[in-house]
Amino acid sequence: MSRLDQLQKLLTTEPEDAFLNFGLAMELAKAQRFDESLAQFERVMQLDPNYIAAYFQKAKTLLAMGDDDAAKAELRRGIAQAESCGELHAKAEMEELLGTL
Repeated sequence: MSRLDQLQKLLTTEPEDAFLNFGLAMELAKAQRFDESLAQFERVMQLDPNYIAAYFQKAKTLLAMGDDDAAKAELRRGIAQAESCGELHAKAEMEELLGTL
């Protein structure tokens, strides 16, 4: 059973688990199923707005799709959220990536 299948199976019993949803989003991005991945990252943020890695990885997925403007907007959103919950290291990483775009 693939990791993707395993995560989907786990999510049938724990659909509100932000960590499992994030793992699914990452696997979908890895499989270049970008639209599904973006939706899954958004689900993570709905479940836990302070799951800062979701903002960063969603932005990276948008970059992989060639949508730099949307990636910039997502990074700005993530930076604001990271600042509001005190995740200064993650904030700095997103600011660094934003500065390269």
